[in-house]
Amino acid sequence: MYHQFQSPIAALDCGAKCSPYNEHGVPFCCDTRHAVPAAYEAEWDYLQSSTDLWHAWQSSDPEITADLQSQTPTGIVLIECLGARLCQRGYRAISCLSFPFFPYLTRSGEFIGLSYYWEYEDRCWVISNLGIVTPAFVRECIEAYEMVFAANRDERDAYLRLSADMRRVFARRNAIIPIVGRDGAYFAIEPRTHALRPASTAEFPAFGPYRNEEAAAAAAD
Repeated sequence: MYHQFQSPIAALDCGAKCSPYNEHGVPFCCDTRHAVPAAYEAEWDYLQSSTDLWHAWQSSDPEITADLQSQTPTGIVLIECLGARLCQRGYRAISCLSFPFFPYLTRSGEFIGLSYYWEYEDRCWVISNLGIVTPAFVRECIEAYEMVFAANRDERDAYLRLSADMRRVFARRNAIIPIVGRDGAYFAIEPRTHALRPASTAEFPAFGPYRNEEAAAAAAD
């Protein structure tokens, strides 16, 4: 799976787009104060035997550690790398490779493409710029998760529930759900009817400082 899932998410360094807005100066997805990577147990075994990049994650606050670990499903390990500057790109965890996307499943269980973890809308530059995602990334990400689903039915069920959660959240917002389809085309799911239709990336909103990056950069300076 690692061998076939290596295409970058974009033809540019998206981490350079978001890191200026992180007070710690690193990409949000590489900062465990914002996002803690997770690995499947078999994946963790592979990483431990192949690289010194990763170690088990633990917060400096025992309560935060206990809380997040209590929410972590069986068979999943919370991990942390040595940092963005020391990244070994061939040994990124699947959760890092696919971020901010997850496999989106319809109510009938059809895996139609990718959507994103909406809790990171205010931090992840990619979420505000879905048009930059490369077809190779989409194809490889989908193939990787199909391998996961074939090996573990529980994972498919977990993403079925996550997709249902997204429908409820976006219905309350009265906002369309952006979908990057299996062939790289873009779609939108209407919040009330759940109807799937073709969409333009111009329909998808930007969030946080990415609504107006020039103004945000000027304010930061």
